[in-house]
Amino acid sequence: MTSAMLPSRPAYAVFAATLACAGLPIYIHAPKFYVDSYGVGLTALAGVLFVLRLFDFVQDPVLGWVASRTRAARGMAVALAGTIMALSMVGLFAVTPPMPPLIWFTVMMIGLFSAFSFLTICMYAEGVGAAQRLGAGGHLSLAAWRETGALLGVCVASIAPFALGFTGAPFASFALGFAVLVGAALWLMRAEWGGGRVEAGAGFGPVLADPLARRLLLIALLNAAPVAVTSTLFLFYVETALQAPGWEGAYLIGFFLMAAASAPVWTRLARRFGSRPMLFAAMTLAVAGFVTVLALGPGDLWAFAAVCIVTGFALGADFALLPAAFAARMEQIAPDASSGFGLWAFVSKATLALAAIALLPALDAAGFNNDGGPTPMSVDVLIYLYAGLPCALKLLAMALLAVTELPRPIGKER
Repeated sequence: MTSAMLPSRPAYAVFAATLACAGLPIYIHAPKFYVDSYGVGLTALAGVLFVLRLFDFVQDPVLGWVASRTRAARGMAVALAGTIMALSMVGLFAVTPPMPPLIWFTVMMIGLFSAFSFLTICMYAEGVGAAQRLGAGGHLSLAAWRETGALLGVCVASIAPFALGFTGAPFASFALGFAVLVGAALWLMRAEWGGGRVEAGAGFGPVLADPLARRLLLIALLNAAPVAVTSTLFLFYVETALQAPGWEGAYLIGFFLMAAASAPVWTRLARRFGSRPMLFAAMTLAVAGFVTVLALGPGDLWAFAAVCIVTGFALGADFALLPAAFAARMEQIAPDASSGFGLWAFVSKATLALAAIALLPALDAAGFNNDGGPTPMSVDVLIYLYAGLPCALKLLAMALLAVTELPRPIGKER
């Protein structure tokens, strides 16, 4: 095997970073941006986000099927989807809505996340063949680069609007910079699409019929839900419960930089000790962090910074090890993997939708959005939703992981 045949792991890292900029950070920034800039209500935004994720219930699996059937022209399909994603981001943040803001928000989010889903599915499906060409330990090696890139992308996108405050239009500057990044990522990955020798998949049947694949999807749902909850409520928690306005960017960069730094650490530990023990260790750290938050109050700025460091370190394992486990299983039962990662994409985004539809109306009903400011009861509700609920969800994920044997290719090297 020549080096020319090997996949470019740095290209995967940049592409993953670009996609990450359009994922989780949008759930952090977009709702608050439309509340502050256009006066859109929290409950209305929650309803839109939930409807969009219901749309994903059909769309993500279908996009997985489309990615599988268009494998021969995947490079062209990826370029088209990347263009749609970039234009939608610009429209979301850099264009004054030419129609009612809530409708414009809906249209732009459909374009953004439809393209995001398709590109994510293609990247992970292509990664199965790429990992095969890397040889022994290929899934963990590729995951280390890809997920570290993704976490760095989340970090940059999370703090970019705060860092670009000097421009006078930080969100518009962020959107335009993202469009440039999309172009760079498409260029770097231009030779990676269709590089494997994998036959077209058989749809969702092999994935849904496999007990281990179903178990991994459920673990992913439960394990990602805490991140969805904290992402949805993060800005509200820092500004109101912690009373630390202006610290949001510092907390986010500490959290995501620690996650990015820890991803390769977790992959090395997984090679030596196995992935399941490392996931247990990471989940335990996360639970400890959530419990600590329950004891914090106004002014506990440095204590919360420590929590961000600890939970960020734990997040690196979630990003690196679980997708590698699922990819290893897809290699065994559905080598094309496009349909499988269509289901994976749905599970990942479903957590954000459920968080939005459950949490934002709950805050609204508790009086958080009152004209006179949040009530003491609504602040208590915010704290328990932000920290207590993720703790319970993480414990459920740990219970399920305890009775699940992960695929051998990502465990100890043999």
